[in-house]
Amino acid sequence: MRLSLLANMVLVCALSVLAPSVFGQNNGGGNNGGGGGGFGPQAAGIEIDAAGRARIVKFDNRALAQRIAAQKAALAPELARPSKLRKVSLNRLESLVAEKLRKGETISDEIKYVAGLTSIEYVFYFPETHDVVIAGPAEGFVVDISGRPVGMNSGRCVLELQDIIAALRAFPPEGKSANTIMVSIDPTQEGLSRLNQYLAQTKPSPQDDQRFAAGMRDALGQQVVTVKGISPRTHFAQVLVEADYRMKLIAIGLESPPAKIKSYVERANPSTVSQNAMERFYFMTHFDEIRVSEDRSAMQLVGNAVKLVGEHERVTADGGRVAQAKINGAAQEFCKQFSDKFSELADKSPIYGQLRNLVSMSVVAAYLRENNIYSLANWKLETFGDESITPVEVNRAPTHVDTAVNVIWKGQKLMTPIGGGVRVRPTDALSPGKIQVNPEVAETKDKIKVADLAADVWWWD
Repeated sequence: MRLSLLANMVLVCALSVLAPSVFGQNNGGGNNGGGGGGFGPQAAGIEIDAAGRARIVKFDNRALAQRIAAQKAALAPELARPSKLRKVSLNRLESLVAEKLRKGETISDEIKYVAGLTSIEYVFYFPETHDVVIAGPAEGFVVDISGRPVGMNSGRCVLELQDIIAALRAFPPEGKSANTIMVSIDPTQEGLSRLNQYLAQTKPSPQDDQRFAAGMRDALGQQVVTVKGISPRTHFAQVLVEADYRMKLIAIGLESPPAKIKSYVERANPSTVSQNAMERFYFMTHFDEIRVSEDRSAMQLVGNAVKLVGEHERVTADGGRVAQAKINGAAQEFCKQFSDKFSELADKSPIYGQLRNLVSMSVVAAYLRENNIYSLANWKLETFGDESITPVEVNRAPTHVDTAVNVIWKGQKLMTPIGGGVRVRPTDALSPGKIQVNPEVAETKDKIKVADLAADVWWWD
């Protein structure tokens, strides 16, 4: 009987709320769910108790039909109407938010959910009016049973202003910017060492899976959440942690995705996995193409925004981790299928739609900074850049998470999966070799008439 540590022991996100945000629905029950995604019979989310302990809960999504009916009656017809290319001026939106906050007025859902945009396809700069505009498909929206805003027609996730603000702050007009926005969830060296000792001292059997899994959880203890490049107290960071967590559930066979993706543990061949092997999976920034106009006043994002990649490590006796050059075919196949199916997955499971949008927001913000558009527009982020005016760092920062274990036997070999993260590097997507000048992007921009808009208009179709 051989023991082997394989990829991705799944981690439960310990996330909760300290204070309300004017830009989103942060709550302690089911915040940011979307397990089955779209309009299926169930949605999943994270419920957080008073002590900050998180657990996955499921919601009966059938009641969503009633919410949609009520929302259709409440939304203005022009906002509810689907649009292939809705335009949103970010600096006009900032001015509107600043005015409302000065007057003590409520920030409407129309503002919080960015006029129903479900993704960002373009960013434009209009020098004649100094407007910085994002554009993409949009539709009427509703907050689902798990607390996530989704499109009423498609079920796709809807952009949230608090996330745009977080992305802009990561790549501001002046000062230091983020090179990498990263979330990593890792077992400690002490935990891995204890796990090695436990495995060496224990004789597991297929008939005693639950006791053995509990022993492994106790040995590993809590795992560490690291967030870099963005405040860990933002909704942005919370989504990255959840997306990573949910991907691990799929990898080890504890969650069935709405797209046809075969789990890593289903693929793994016990005869080819070395003892103490550990596979780690990461989301990375990836677009098929970044198209720009010759003067860089227009950009189009083409592709899924992310791909899944793997790293192969060996766990030493003292719990250390050593990178290995050996290629794991099962891990490669899982990463490829997950990446190939990501667009379908993001459309059906809103957590991955949110991940896609956060990466797009980050690339847009980095593009504005790298191409001097902030300066050209004289846009200083005086409202969005100030936490005392527009607070978005309102969640309790995730620092540790509990370990969950799926014990899987293949013949006489026990497989116990572990680790992973998210790495968003917008500047990589904007490197010279990945940007293509495309005249159609400029043509799309030229069809948009901003000068004719009334001063109080911040979005239009």
